[in-house]
Amino acid sequence: MPYILISTQIRLETGPTMVGDEYSDPSIMNYLGARKTTMLGNNFSEYHVDEPPRLVLDKLEQIGFRVVSMTGVGQTLVWCLYKETSDSL
Repeated sequence: MPYILISTQIRLETGPTMVGDEYSDPSIMNYLGARKTTMLGNNFSEYHVDEPPRLVLDKLEQIGFRVVSMTGVGQTLVWCLYKETSDSL
């Protein structure tokens, strides 16, 4: 899976950071130290870390991911990262 989306709420820039969904690569989620949670009322799971997005972006860069785009959606900041498939974790 060469793409990852990470996001955080603007008022929570210091964390937590959402780093994946239930279909995310478990080895990458383990590398990030992410925990899988399901919010009450949701029928899907998400992976979160307590670190701010900047530290998550630094960690992902170390394993070959690069930021493709970043945007603000309402009160949410979202980064899209890409990794060439020839690289491995």
